[in-house]
Amino acid sequence: MGNPVVHFEIFGKDAPALRTFYRDVFQWHIGEAMLGADATDYTLVQPDGETGIRGGIGSCPEPSYEGHVTFYVQVPDINRALTEIEKRGGSKMMGPEQVPGGPIIALFRDPEGHLVGLSQCVTA
Repeated sequence: MGNPVVHFEIFGKDAPALRTFYRDVFQWHIGEAMLGADATDYTLVQPDGETGIRGGIGSCPEPSYEGHVTFYVQVPDINRALTEIEKRGGSKMMGPEQVPGGPIIALFRDPEGHLVGLSQCVTA
């Protein structure tokens, strides 16, 4: 079986408005906003019930950035995955970075420029 999608993110210019939109349209449970280390406004999102993946909604880290919607694929070795991505025409955009208390993450662009995330679990 292939690597699973484990998280999604929606980043835009007005995170509070995006949270209201997605909560009202899809009845998602929206957590409290957290201020990240890079001063971005970020909130964890989860669907009601037992199905669906969790995600996050946040503000763009730079005013000139338009935002993105992306998903994260879980991999056993994030560095190996990034090497394979670059061999096959993709490009690394960010990371790897350790999320405090969470996974190691990275972002890449596929050969057509789509933004995709990687996530590697950290074992204690």
